[in-house]
Amino acid sequence: MEYHVAKTGNDGALGTCEQPFLTISRAAQTAVAGDTVIVHAGVYREWVNPANGGTEDARIVYQSAGDGEVVITGAEQLKDWKNEGGQVWSAEIDNSIFTQRNPFKEDLCGDWLFKGAFVPHLGDVYLNGKSLYEAESVEKLQNPEVWDQAKYAEDSKLVWYAEAGEKTTKFWANFGDADPTQENVEISVRPFCFWPEKTGLNYITVKGFTICMASPQWAPPTALQEGMVGPHWSKGWIIEDNLIYETKCVGISLGKDLDNGHNRGPKGKSKGGTQREQEVIFHALQGNWHKDNIGSHIVRNNIIHDCEQAGVVGHLGGAFSTIEGNTIYNIHHKRIFHGAEVAGIKLHASLDTQIRNNKIYSCYRAVWLDWQAQGTHISRNVFFDNLSEDFFVEVCHGPYLVDHNLFLSKMNFRNLAQGGAFVHNLFAGRMVLREELSRWTPYHFAHDTAVAGYNNFTGGDDKYVNNLFLFDGDEDMTVKPMTFFEHLPLPPRKENKEKGQIMDGVPDDSVCYLYPSGLSAYDKYPCGSEKMPWEFTEEERKERIEKYGNIYPLGRWAIPVKIAGNAYFGGAVGCAHEPEAKVCKEAGIEIAFSEKMDKVFVCIKDAELLGGEGSELLSADTLGESYHAEMAYENPDGTNIVFDTDFFGKKRPTGNVTPGPFEVMGAEEFACEFEL
Repeated sequence: MEYHVAKTGNDGALGTCEQPFLTISRAAQTAVAGDTVIVHAGVYREWVNPANGGTEDARIVYQSAGDGEVVITGAEQLKDWKNEGGQVWSAEIDNSIFTQRNPFKEDLCGDWLFKGAFVPHLGDVYLNGKSLYEAESVEKLQNPEVWDQAKYAEDSKLVWYAEAGEKTTKFWANFGDADPTQENVEISVRPFCFWPEKTGLNYITVKGFTICMASPQWAPPTALQEGMVGPHWSKGWIIEDNLIYETKCVGISLGKDLDNGHNRGPKGKSKGGTQREQEVIFHALQGNWHKDNIGSHIVRNNIIHDCEQAGVVGHLGGAFSTIEGNTIYNIHHKRIFHGAEVAGIKLHASLDTQIRNNKIYSCYRAVWLDWQAQGTHISRNVFFDNLSEDFFVEVCHGPYLVDHNLFLSKMNFRNLAQGGAFVHNLFAGRMVLREELSRWTPYHFAHDTAVAGYNNFTGGDDKYVNNLFLFDGDEDMTVKPMTFFEHLPLPPRKENKEKGQIMDGVPDDSVCYLYPSGLSAYDKYPCGSEKMPWEFTEEERKERIEKYGNIYPLGRWAIPVKIAGNAYFGGAVGCAHEPEAKVCKEAGIEIAFSEKMDKVFVCIKDAELLGGEGSELLSADTLGESYHAEMAYENPDGTNIVFDTDFFGKKRPTGNVTPGPFEVMGAEEFACEFEL
């Protein structure tokens, strides 16, 4: 059955093309497996709450008609503004407009949300589709100061404040030079735009919409993870070709439901966060967290921007999914609050999830994989202009695979994990590396949610093969301490003659270390067929203690790493385990962006400098297995991955392949540009 929705329709009509429904919600209460809902151009101010799901062979499809923009918004217009003097205006609205909850009464709250200058609310005020900054008091509106942490500092002078009473909510706002009586001013009134209240509504497609200005709550991994759009603990959704923007928290949520645990941290529980998250996982396993029931979503070809927590978030519910072809930018650009769940894509338990061909830029951080990134494959993404880092992997045992990506921000990789394989990437920034001995997290049986074991993170078990490292231009090559959430440039440190540089008030187990461009971070790690702790003879123990002051150069056991076939240009530092590596002191490679940041240009002046010398064509079979999970770096169906094409799909030779993402053999000069 095909149902139509149009602004000229009537919810008492038949829902045909000639007699369409007026609201998408009316169609969402009617559509069943195999039906298609076609929505015609217009602004639909509603929460689409589907009543039914589809099946694998008969999806329910919601799509735009193609006759103009279809906007599903969580906002309503706010009119009747009165000038209070200067650039400050006020307006008041009856609370009956808030049908689910008043987002200007509800505080932003939840696990791993950090305290800021004040406690913000869920709602926002929008001027012509763009949110203003919330202020902590009405007094702050008269002469607003620039919020220096904001990426777009001047925008932070446009501010609002609200007071929610029992019957009405009053707003004050400084719109700068704009007259709100002549402009489109809106406020968020609904928590969701397209979100089923019930769980387990499978196989739904959401295609071709503009989705914006709703007010979901902060979405940590130990709570119900709300988003403007999402499957809500279901299977097999396709979210594609949408424009998703403007929310104080999450654009798309693939995440956790309510029943497996909800925000136990703020309620005064004494258990640590790691233990609470372990409990969430086991509650989910006791329930229905299995690939037959949950996950396997596709998030494809969307544009996602101006979400202040994450563009895409998910714990458990995003497993076995594909996130591809999306453009994600301006995530967490206001920074009036902060927390541990902030990124363009932030996933926990991304089992067998494929993240490929995305462009992620101008975010606080781009991709953050936290816990159980087993079987995750990150391929052919472009990262740039991200404040903290392009890629963060935390307390994961692997195997996870990273190939043919362009890491172009100042800091490329923050590694508090093990078991990663990095193949044919371009790294143009720095790296953070640290073990994590105090936390124990699970690993799984291959391609399954069932837990196979637990361990902590001594570090290592990483493989870097055929990558290209470029010098970042920072002549200071010393290793620098930094905190877990710091980004570049680092603040000045106090000097302690006995300990060297230290950070006051930061425990030793919370200090990370920033390394120069290249792979010198792994110099002291064991490499190749290093013996295990129990394999040393007594004589070997004595020799090592004399040499290192300990049995191990790092002062602890670490899993051996593999470093081979990489190239280092312009001053990037190689690894001690790769003495025959290709090193070119000349820069030789230029990377630039267009003024609008919509194109990237790559030029290799002398392509022969990158010529392969003995590097063979790689496959997952040649990478071996991760140490703890004893699982290969393979496809979700268990088949082998062969790295036989470059970033653009150009065929690689079987031998003497070029390090980095571009195959340039036979070229005197290599130059390319591509749109972002």
